[in-house]
Amino acid sequence: MIARYVRLYSDAEGESHFADAVEEVTLVDYAPPAPPLYISSSFPATTTSFFAAPAGWQSDWHPSSARNLFVVVSGEWEVTASDGETRRFATGSVLLVEDTTGRGHTSRVVSDEDSLAVLVQLSPRE
Repeated sequence: MIARYVRLYSDAEGESHFADAVEEVTLVDYAPPAPPLYISSSFPATTTSFFAAPAGWQSDWHPSSARNLFVVVSGEWEVTASDGETRRFATGSVLLVEDTTGRGHTSRVVSDEDSLAVLVQLSPRE
């Protein structure tokens, strides 16, 4: 079994790009006596918060303030990488945002409803 998500990252020249990514999950006795669950390897994190924006909110170009795991709880986002590719992230979507250098990306809430997301700030890559 695998978990699918999208990665937004900066290359050596500071250009941001999307990449489809997968994380293998393994059956583990996570909380006995409950039945085993599928768990991935850990993403070390520093903070977790809720992230909300009203319908119609939009940004100019910006790099991410940190490596973040962005999980959409409600609403829908449209994100454009500096290479010109645009993707949409609806409820249940997971985006690993790692474009912390360069021009970054733009983002906007495209749903008619406000958006709520869970934002997990990840530890820097070693």
